[in-house]
Amino acid sequence: MGAPRAPLCLLAAADGLPFARTVGAELGHPVTPSHDTWFACGEAKHVIEANVRGNDVYVVQQTVVPGSGRSIYDRLMMALHAVDAARCADAARVTLILPYLPGSRQDKRKNWAREGVSTGLFARMFEAAGVDMVLTIEPHNEAVVGCYGRSVFEGISITRAFARFLDAEGLRRDCMASTDVGGLEMARAFAANLRCDLVALSKERDYSRPNTVARSTLLGDVQGRSVMIIDDIIDTAGSVVAAVETLWEHGATDVVVGAAHLILSGPAWDRLHRLRTSAEARGYDFRVVGVSHIQHPEAPAWYHEFQVEPLLAKIIRSVNTRGSVRAAEER
Repeated sequence: MGAPRAPLCLLAAADGLPFARTVGAELGHPVTPSHDTWFACGEAKHVIEANVRGNDVYVVQQTVVPGSGRSIYDRLMMALHAVDAARCADAARVTLILPYLPGSRQDKRKNWAREGVSTGLFARMFEAAGVDMVLTIEPHNEAVVGCYGRSVFEGISITRAFARFLDAEGLRRDCMASTDVGGLEMARAFAANLRCDLVALSKERDYSRPNTVARSTLLGDVQGRSVMIIDDIIDTAGSVVAAVETLWEHGATDVVVGAAHLILSGPAWDRLHRLRTSAEARGYDFRVVGVSHIQHPEAPAWYHEFQVEPLLAKIIRSVNTRGSVRAAEER
């Protein structure tokens, strides 16, 4: 690593502040004072309370906050307000850190000719606001980098660090599986790091109905074996239910479910609780593992949380000193 490109400034919108403070503690760098303001009509602004002129600014925002009264789009707009505030305050460079990238599942058209591609829309918004770099964790599709022109897009891989956590916590299983063929490469990477076998599930969706899985088919042998299912995003957990039930139908035993982005909207927790109850009735173990950028404060004892803040702190330090993101992921 070289010298810092400019003084480092860690900035956060209100919903990203708790996460940013933990990252800042890992960096040994406090979060710069600032605040969000929401007006009665629903408009908003972000105000920075310190001098950031000439700084290398990192704006942190959590776009998924379970239980919050605001939407992902509200939090996305506040992140843009924070970027704009930093630009208007003459920051030398602005990096936007969105651990979960909004619109990441809307990266292509699916059977409909007259729908937008939200990932591209948001990329254009980030660039128009003056973002120099976007940092996100495990983007749904690495091809989204093609949506960015002037801005640099970096998708952070948590595979190695997450796999070490699973091993240390005793959550390694006999087999690694994906919920569908699209997640097979991620499952393959985890299987390689954990030195376990790989199986796959082929998922058929009904795109006329959101969050609906028609059926799931197993590719591989799980008879009498424990399995970990890994995915990038788990939202309503419909795919998880189909996957776990298919695994049990084929003789699997203990199951661990993990995701980079454990959103758990709507019926998700009820579905997971039912899987836990079903596992106990079979005499099996069932556990869930999430990543700390999405908090589930009332999660049950069978929920485990991987702390991603140390990894993100290393990456911020690496970017600030013109180092390698990939090398920071491997350390």
